Amino acid sequence: MQNYQILWADDEIELLKAHILFLEQKGHHVTAVNSGIDALEAVNESRFDIVFLDENMPGKTGLEVLSEIKKIRPTMPIIMITKSEEEHIMEEAIGKQISDYLIKPLNPNQILLSLKKTLENNQLVSQQSNLAYQRDFQRISRQYNDILEYDEWIDVFKSLSQHEISLDSSINQGMKEVLEMQKKEANSNFTRFIHSNYEDWVSGDSDRPMLSPELMEERVLPLVEKGRPLFFILIDNLRYDQWKAIEPLISPFLSVEREDCYFAMLPTTTSYARNAIFSGLWPTEIAQK
Repeated sequence: MQNYQILWADDEIELLKAHILFLEQKGHHVTAVNSGIDALEAVNESRFDIVFLDENMPGKTGLEVLSEIKKIRPTMPIIMITKSEEEHIMEEAIGKQISDYLIKPLNPNQILLSLKKTLENNQLVSQQSNLAYQRDFQRISRQYNDILEYDEWIDVFKSLSQHEISLDSSINQGMKEVLEMQKKEANSNFTRFIHSNYEDWVSGDSDRPMLSPELMEERVLPLVEKGRPLFFILIDNLRYDQWKAIEPLISPFLSVEREDCYFAMLPTTTSYARNAIFSGLWPTEIAQK
């Protein structure tokens, strides 16, 4: 079991000695302070894995200390402890990104459960991400080393992007390096694929992916023709992995009905690649005009 460095701030810290002893018997180290000021000094001076923070302290309140700790250590997990179950207090605390909250009187097992749930959940997610990539590594390698069609390359790119996002919070640097090497190898193979096929695509090959000049006609205008209000938003150079990273921020407000990829024009400079989308013209046509 991993041992954690814990900061516990409570103006009645003397009454919590039994709980602190319980955690120390489990192998954790607890730094106990009895004010918000002392808590902030401790956070500035030392590294902690987690903070137990009393909501109702004289001087600086728990909510005030919470805000200031987040300025110093934005990713620090904080468990708020309160005597009050008033909804507005909990809403404010949750809005300031607490990881969990406990209601007094405290139970030792309740404290331990909250600690493990908060800290070890990320570790378990990281382990599962590493295992998922290990299982998928050979499949992806075989896939991009075979002769691929363009839609299969999209699948390879999506798989690598999803693993990159999953491993982003992993502490396993070795696994990240393996993924980076695999991406470079896939990129080299993809470059050769483009070199072999791009001339046929722009010459009118019927079996080609959707390219920049076709995006408006194939994906946007059919929606315009339905007569409903439509916003077309173009984010320059938005990669699939970047989209998947921001999608969770958008999903509470908008539902995604369809998700497609297209192949950009070469050269990829704005004057050709982006303008080909709006004009429906190929680079040679843009150059002429």
